[in-house]
Amino acid sequence: MENRLLTAKATLPTYDRSQLAVRIVHLGFGAFHRAHQSVYADILAADHHSDWGYCEVNLIGGEQQIADLKQQDNLYTVAEMSADAWTARVVGVARRALHAQVDGLETVLAAMCEPQVAIVSLTITEKGYCHSPATGQLMLEHPLIVGDLQNPQQPKSAAGVIVEALARRKAAGLAPFSVMSCDNMPENGHVTRNVVCAYARAVDAQLGAWIEANVTFPSTMVDRIVPAVTADTLDKIEQLTGVRDPAGVACEPFRQWVIEDNFVAGRPAWEKAGAELVADVVPFEEMKLRMLNGSHSFLAYLGYLAGYQHINECMEDDNYRRAAHGLMLKEQAPTLKVQGVDLAHYADLLIARYSNPALRHRTWQIAMDGSQKLPQRMLDSVRWHLAHQSHFSLLALGIAGWMRYVGGVDEQGQAIEVCDPLLAVIQHAVNTSAEGEGRVQALLGIEAIFGNELPKEARFVTEVQKAYLTLLEKGAKATVAQYAAAL
Repeated sequence: MENRLLTAKATLPTYDRSQLAVRIVHLGFGAFHRAHQSVYADILAADHHSDWGYCEVNLIGGEQQIADLKQQDNLYTVAEMSADAWTARVVGVARRALHAQVDGLETVLAAMCEPQVAIVSLTITEKGYCHSPATGQLMLEHPLIVGDLQNPQQPKSAAGVIVEALARRKAAGLAPFSVMSCDNMPENGHVTRNVVCAYARAVDAQLGAWIEANVTFPSTMVDRIVPAVTADTLDKIEQLTGVRDPAGVACEPFRQWVIEDNFVAGRPAWEKAGAELVADVVPFEEMKLRMLNGSHSFLAYLGYLAGYQHINECMEDDNYRRAAHGLMLKEQAPTLKVQGVDLAHYADLLIARYSNPALRHRTWQIAMDGSQKLPQRMLDSVRWHLAHQSHFSLLALGIAGWMRYVGGVDEQGQAIEVCDPLLAVIQHAVNTSAEGEGRVQALLGIEAIFGNELPKEARFVTEVQKAYLTLLEKGAKATVAQYAAAL
């Protein structure tokens, strides 16, 4: 199989893969990681003689992804999709692939304890951190954490696995590694530090203190639109390259990576592959989370309700396009601290990226896990507007769109498959409230999402109720048109 991928019509690894050292262990071998961080490493190996290689790990789920990768000598294809042309590269920086439940947790921990490992990076989605998005703190009552604390040598959670690996390195006299989150959360490094250190302290106070003193948790901002892989995606990659690749992934041409330069055991020269190394990532994270991810969520809920299956279809509706652009510039941009970025240009670029007809990015996919996403994508901005006495009607409409979506029935009376780690809590709020203002009040009562203060803010409640009742009365398309007309 290896040789088949090395015959693909694509940019192939020209470097000697045997010279790569496994210096990064990555937890979460999903589509985004394949299309983002691994591509940077591949460019560095191909163009700058870098010897930084990856050990790819899945802890829970994704067994098939790891099996597919192993079958192909750890090679896979990344296809970039633009409206006019597709291009492909075969990525060769993965040196090993492991699954905790297939290869055994001991094998994974041993890989993390190899002396040359300098970084453990993560793309495990927001819910993988077992934290409360409203507070950023570890949920000690989370089932995975409860289980790990009872048996810390056999952990299942990412935090548990990282802490056990660090404990073993400390005991063996090995230097610690840096822990780098590449997930879409504000201050993802701080969240990771909070979760890992809180878990470590719960296991062993001395170990917790050693991790706090010796391990760094650099924050990152990652950006590349990578739709979930479908059978259609794999067919198109095969047509493009001439080789069937079950581990292949497709993405947009654009990519961005901003990294806090804070590593205890060295790092690749990512800047040579186009990454930005900075002292403070937070302003960039906020810009992306609010302008890109916030408008993406807005389009996902309101687009899905209107019957638009993909983001580019939303962009073909002038009202959705204007509403998303207005949300970015009028309600998200004023809340940002980022300096030296042309936000109007950034908004225009986002609209152009959303309009890419090749991407087929499903509204349903973006709508997943809303309880984990709303706080940083919309609610933090609402708090800013409340403090500054400014308008946030489009943010309120986005939140109302989420409420309508998690009601579980679309405008045609069809069931919506709602995916969310707080689904039981959300369904309880939906099932025990009357449709209308009562529904809004019940959902606002979910403290893990909305916290304590926001639901007491009359202006906020009024705006969300108004938007929600308009959605019920007129439907999503007409409501978005009404809000766009008011811009």
